[in-house]
Amino acid sequence: MKDLPSKNVASQVKTEAHRRSSEPEDKQQSEMSSADVDRNNRTDKKSSTKCSEKAEKIAIKSDEALAVTFPQTFEVKYLGRREAGGLWGIKHTRRPVDEMVASAKEIKMNETLPFLKLVVSEKGVNVSEMPKNLNKDFDGGFYPIEVISYGVQDLVYTRVFAMIVVQENSSAITTKHPFHCHAFVCDSRHNARHLTFALAQAFQQFSKQIKEKSVKPKKFAIDLRSPEEKEADLKEMDSEA
Repeated sequence: MKDLPSKNVASQVKTEAHRRSSEPEDKQQSEMSSADVDRNNRTDKKSSTKCSEKAEKIAIKSDEALAVTFPQTFEVKYLGRREAGGLWGIKHTRRPVDEMVASAKEIKMNETLPFLKLVVSEKGVNVSEMPKNLNKDFDGGFYPIEVISYGVQDLVYTRVFAMIVVQENSSAITTKHPFHCHAFVCDSRHNARHLTFALAQAFQQFSKQIKEKSVKPKKFAIDLRSPEEKEADLKEMDSEA
């Protein structure tokens, strides 16, 4: 008589197992724990993030693989102008960009950076104000391609495009600082990269025209190196100092 409860329990267990095996599959799946759901969601988010990052890299490379058609127009904010220590190299734009960014962070709440339109063509770069611009303090006008010695997407502030301009008048060459670094903030790092690439194409076309005319080309450069290569250049400069 004492064994009867055990037999009843065993029978109930078998009955429950049979009932569970006969339940529809979708009902069993519905009992998945919330922890499993959360874990799957996190996995999906990570995969989505990786895909987005990969897509952005592919988009940038695709733009660079295609020939640029001129003119190329960009809406930018003008950070300003500072003296540059040389014709080309990120070592001559890094410090000026840092100074201009620091200055921009100190502007008053009711003030804004100049809102400009920057047009790149095979002839040079034209800077003009946008209709909604409220700040008239900027260096506008046309910069011929032959007076632009260097262009780069900044290493630290990746939305910033910087270029070094050489003063046109010959007397300026005798002065201490004939080189000026101009910096512009793009609406995305992708557009900063695209702007840099557009200027590179302009340089190439200008160089080709010069060679066809058998004229000695002027020295200029566009920096399309990776951030790691630019950083190595800066470290080398620091070690030499």
